[in-house]
Amino acid sequence: MIGDSDSALANGDFESASGGRPEAWKVHKWNGQGEFAYVAEGRGGGHCVAIESKKGADFSWETFVGVKPFSKYRLSGWIKTDDVVATTGQGALINLHAADVKTQALTGTNDWTHVEVEFETAEDDTVHVNCLFGGWGLATGRAWYDDVAIELIETRGVEPGTLVFDATKTGAPISKYIYGQFIEHLGRCIYGGIWAEMLEDRKFFYAVGTPESPWKIAGAANAVRTVAKDWYEGGQAAEIRAGGHASGLVQEGLGLRKGRSYVGRIVLAGDAGAGPVEVCLAWGPGEDDAQTSVIQNVSSEYQTSPLTFSAEADTDNARLTIAAKGSGAVRIGTVSLMPADNVHGMRADTLALLRDLASPVYRWPGGNFVSGYDWRDGIGDPDRRPPRKNPAWTGIEHNDFGIDEYMVFCREVDTEPLVVVNSGQGDMQMAIEELEYANGAADSPMGKLRAQHGHAAPYGVHWWGIGNEMYGGWQLGHMPLEEYVKKHNTFADALRAADPSIKLIAVGATGPWSETMLGECADHMDLLSEHFYVGDKPGLVSHVRQMNANVKAKAVAHRHYHETIPALRGKHIPIALDEWNYWYGEHLYGELGVRYFQRDALGVAAGLNEMTRHSDVFFMANYAQTVNVIGAIKTSKTDAAFATTGLPLMLYRRHYGTVPIEVTGQTGLFDVAAAWTEDRKAITIAVVNPTDAAAALAFTVKGATLTGDGTRWLIAADDYMAYNEPGRPPRVLIVENAVSGIEDALDSPPYSVALYRLGVR
Repeated sequence: MIGDSDSALANGDFESASGGRPEAWKVHKWNGQGEFAYVAEGRGGGHCVAIESKKGADFSWETFVGVKPFSKYRLSGWIKTDDVVATTGQGALINLHAADVKTQALTGTNDWTHVEVEFETAEDDTVHVNCLFGGWGLATGRAWYDDVAIELIETRGVEPGTLVFDATKTGAPISKYIYGQFIEHLGRCIYGGIWAEMLEDRKFFYAVGTPESPWKIAGAANAVRTVAKDWYEGGQAAEIRAGGHASGLVQEGLGLRKGRSYVGRIVLAGDAGAGPVEVCLAWGPGEDDAQTSVIQNVSSEYQTSPLTFSAEADTDNARLTIAAKGSGAVRIGTVSLMPADNVHGMRADTLALLRDLASPVYRWPGGNFVSGYDWRDGIGDPDRRPPRKNPAWTGIEHNDFGIDEYMVFCREVDTEPLVVVNSGQGDMQMAIEELEYANGAADSPMGKLRAQHGHAAPYGVHWWGIGNEMYGGWQLGHMPLEEYVKKHNTFADALRAADPSIKLIAVGATGPWSETMLGECADHMDLLSEHFYVGDKPGLVSHVRQMNANVKAKAVAHRHYHETIPALRGKHIPIALDEWNYWYGEHLYGELGVRYFQRDALGVAAGLNEMTRHSDVFFMANYAQTVNVIGAIKTSKTDAAFATTGLPLMLYRRHYGTVPIEVTGQTGLFDVAAAWTEDRKAITIAVVNPTDAAAALAFTVKGATLTGDGTRWLIAADDYMAYNEPGRPPRVLIVENAVSGIEDALDSPPYSVALYRLGVR
C-alpha cells in the first residue's frame, strides 16, 4: 500500500475526516440518481468511500491534486464492486477529468482490486481526480474506493528553449471581431452598470412596502397603497392618500458624491388638493443635509415634472423621499434619478472605460434573456414602457434600455451592433419586424414607427444572431435538434428575404448539435456560434491553460467538421465564439458579478493568443459579459474600474498585430504568440508568464531583421490574486515603456502579460 507521504494526493486513504466526510474530497453528481457514502469498510480495516445506484448514476468522489508540469505520474487505487452493471457507462474506475487518463473499469462483483494508469502532465500543474461510478454514462450497483495515490515517476525540465519567430510563415489575418463584447439584461450589466438610473423599481413593479420592493412607506402605513396605473403604461402606481400631514414613500441606499448634480423626473396624477408634493434627496440626518423639489399643483391627468439636486456630501446611503402634504390622493406613475452628467441615460464613467476598451462589436440583448424577450416592450417613451419580470434571471426588466438605446450606445462607444433575435419563445414575425425596425426605410411600417420614436435614419445593423443556446434544456423555447434546424432555416430565409445584406450567426454547440446545424443549415448561416466558460482551477498554470485548451478544442472540432461534412464542401463557416470567459466566485457586483484576479487576466491573454493561432477558424469572439456580470468592467454606485480581465482585451485590441507569425521552439510554461502589424513595419510578440519567476526568453527571427527598438506594454502584479476595485487605486494596470537593444531575448516578469512591438528594418 502506498502511504500519503509517498503520494501527491492528500488523504488518499480517506482516514482524515471532518463533519462526517473525508477531508480534501467532495462529491460530484454528473448525471442520474444514487447515493454517496463514507464508511468504515476500507481495504485495511479503516475508512473508504462508496457510491451506490439502483436506477443508474454517473457520480464521483473528486479531489484536485497539485503536480509538476512536464512529468510522468502513476495514478492508482483499489476498487471493490458489488453487482455493478454498466448500462450506458463503463463501470467503476478512477480517472483524471478532462484528460484521456483512466484506469481499468470494473463491473460485476469483485473483491478489492488494484487499478493503475500512467500519465503525462504536459503543462498542467493540477489534475482533477475522480473515483468514478458510471463514467460517460450510467451504471448500477455499488462500488467502494480506497488508497488512491498519485506517484511521481520522473520529471523533465520546463525551461523554455530558444524560440523561433518565422516572419515568412504567416496565418490567416486576425479578425478584429475576436475582440468583441457581449451585454445582456442580467444583474448589473446594463441596469446599475451601463445605464445611469439610480432608482430600483422606478415603475413600481412590486407593491410599495412589500419585501420585494425597494420602496418603503414613510409615515402612516395605511397612507400608501399600490393601485392600477390606468392608461399610462399599465402596471401599478404608488398612491399616497394625503391627510394634511406628510405621508409618502422612500428609497434608501443611493450613492452620491459631493459637488455632483443629479437630475430626474416624476410622473404624477391625482386630486387637485393633494399637493404640494415634495421630492427630497437627503445625504445625511440633519435638516440641512437635503434638497427638496416641490410640485405645487397636481392634475387629474399624469404630468411629468423635472427634478434637480446638487449633493453636498459623499454617501452611499442617500435616500429619496416622495411625500404629499395636501388632502386627497396622488398617484406616482414613475420616478427617475440620474447623475446629471449621464450620456443619453448612460453612465459617463462606464462609457469612458468602454471607449478605452475599443471593442469593435457588441452582442445584445442575450444570452438566455433573449429567448423570453419581446423587443417591442423596449421602444417608445421609456416612462410608458411596461416593467416585466426578467424572463431568464432574477429581478425586473425595466425596459428602459431597448433597441434604440442600444443603438445610441453603439454610436457612443464607436462599435458595431450584433442583435440576437428571439428564436425561443419568439416567432418569425417578431424577428422580421425587429429587423425592419432596425434597417427598414422610414416609410416601411416598422421604419415609420422608428421614425416616430425620433430615429428617422435606418440603423443598418449588419450582424444578426438567430437565438441563443437553443440546445439547452434551460433555454426558454428549447426544442429537439431535428425540429430546431427547421426553425432556424425558416428564420434565416425570412430575415434574408427582408434584408439580403445582413450576416447571420446560428446557434452551435460542439458535438452533435454543431455537426447537425452545419450539415442541415450550412446555406442558412454565415457564422456558427460556440460558447464556453471555465471555472476556478487549483494551480496557476492549469487555471490559465484551461483557456487555451477550450479554444483549441473548438478549433480542432470545426476543422474536422469542414473535412467530413458534405454540406461544407467548398464552404467556410467560421466560429463566432460569442460567449467565453471565466465564471466562478462570489457575487460581489450583483447577480453573477464575480471578482477577477491577475490569474484570470493571464488566462484571457492566453485565450486570445490561442485564437490568433487559429485565425482561420475564429472570426468573432464576444467576451461575456462586459460590465459587472462576469464582466471586464466593475462598477459601484458611484465609480467604475477595469477588472483585470479587461486589461488584456484592451491591450490586444489596440496594439497586437493582425497577421499571425509561426512560433516554434520549446515555450515551457510560457504562452507565446506573434504577429505582423498591418503595415508590416513591426512585429508584435505576446508573452504570458504564469509562474512566480522572471525569465529572459531567448529568440531568433527568420525572414525579418529587428531594429532592436520598440515598445513594451506590461500587465503585471506581485500577486496572482491581485484585483482592481472601483473607487480604489488600481493594483493591476497596463504600463507602457519604450525598449531598445532587443536582439535575442525578451524579459518576462512573474505573473505577467507582456506585449512587445518591435520595429523591423
